[in-house]
Amino acid sequence: MTRQDDQAFVKVLGRTDVLAVGFGAMIGFGWVVLTGEWVAGAGTAGAALAFVIGGALMAVIGLTYAELVSAMPKAGGEHHYVLRALGSRCAFVVSWAMVLGYLSVVAFEAVALPETALYLFPDMQAGLLWTIAGYDVYATWALVGIVGAVVVTGLNYIGIRPAAVAQTIAVAFLVAVAFVMLTGTVAGGSAATAEPWFTGGFAGILGVLVAVPFLFVGFDVIPQSAEEINLPQRHIGRLLVVSVLMATAFYVVIVLGTGFALEDDALASSQLAAADGMAALWGHPAFGTLLVLGGIAGILTSWNAFMIGASRLVYAMAVSGMLPRWFAVVHPRYRTPSHAVLFIGGLSVLAPLFGDNMLTWLVNAGGLTITMGYALVAITFLVLRRREPGLVRPFRVSAGPVVGTLAAVAGLVLFTLYLPGMPAALGLPEWIIIGGWWLAGLYFLTRFPEVGHGVDAEERLIRATGR
Repeated sequence: MTRQDDQAFVKVLGRTDVLAVGFGAMIGFGWVVLTGEWVAGAGTAGAALAFVIGGALMAVIGLTYAELVSAMPKAGGEHHYVLRALGSRCAFVVSWAMVLGYLSVVAFEAVALPETALYLFPDMQAGLLWTIAGYDVYATWALVGIVGAVVVTGLNYIGIRPAAVAQTIAVAFLVAVAFVMLTGTVAGGSAATAEPWFTGGFAGILGVLVAVPFLFVGFDVIPQSAEEINLPQRHIGRLLVVSVLMATAFYVVIVLGTGFALEDDALASSQLAAADGMAALWGHPAFGTLLVLGGIAGILTSWNAFMIGASRLVYAMAVSGMLPRWFAVVHPRYRTPSHAVLFIGGLSVLAPLFGDNMLTWLVNAGGLTITMGYALVAITFLVLRRREPGLVRPFRVSAGPVVGTLAAVAGLVLFTLYLPGMPAALGLPEWIIIGGWWLAGLYFLTRFPEVGHGVDAEERLIRATGR
């Protein structure tokens, strides 16, 4: 099979679409649930500072992606960068690592949706199916997630344009919710309520920082859809960095609003502190419901974006001969990687049947592999700067070696947070998932040769695998 090159997809995504994909991918539902813990653990200013630090780290990593995507705007993103710089084996490792991370988010959102619906409709659970890892799975609860999965899959199947329109609408609602929170903080918040500004010292701030890989993952979805972006290549890199800065600002606004609204006792007793904070700022419970609806919008934007990213990455691996050819099929009418979309969508349909706890383990496992991918992309950035100085880079990062080194260190630091003895150390269930994933990866890894690096590495790999 020869690669369909740039004719496989249609270039229909503009500036707003790209920002909506990147920003929306990073804003899921975790902020609605965890804001109270962040403020209580680090203090209002401490939690906000943690997000500024975390956002800066991710922006540095994002800069390496920004240069690489401008130089190689191909569906599959880091798959192509690493293949060119480090060869097919390393390309498989980074791609396989990112696929687990993407799939974990897609599956998690299929569970987050019914969990959010349960907050709005506490009596919706009926028809107990089974209990998995201590979590009771009800038929009505699972049905909400399954229906959501079918809708998101359908949108992505019939074209990138419908998926992008839905993404933009949901992101616009998210931005509006943040603006309402910011306005309420200024008009009805209290600096006295926000005290103490810092609690828990460095450990408190670190407790928030460990959430950064999960909360900021998603800017890298932009490179996955690069072949569908109808913009000058240098603009793609700029928009990627802007999306990270937007996400940082969003999280800081939510943290400050919650801290300025709720006293310590209220924080401790609140199940959804961000929602209660919004209601307190405006003096009416309807505003709390509005914020929860914003959380639902975040679920949908993250879910949709990672469906885009995961399907393009799987497609790219299949085109290169690393995965079965079936995944490389592009729909003749809709111009989407239809088989990859259906496969990933099918997994998200099944996800609610496994309950909340199981999917939490999966997300934690995916967080570790994503940070591994970030570190390898930064190393790729440095290798290509040294080996191919003449490579056309429409978006070129100033002080490239320094930025690349900082990005690699940041990726490795985030990776170590998941190791035993560290604040976000994974448990046995997560390590079992990771072990099983890499055992499966080993099967595919042994079925294609190492063809070396270089600009023609993918073509050599396609010829070697008979694709």
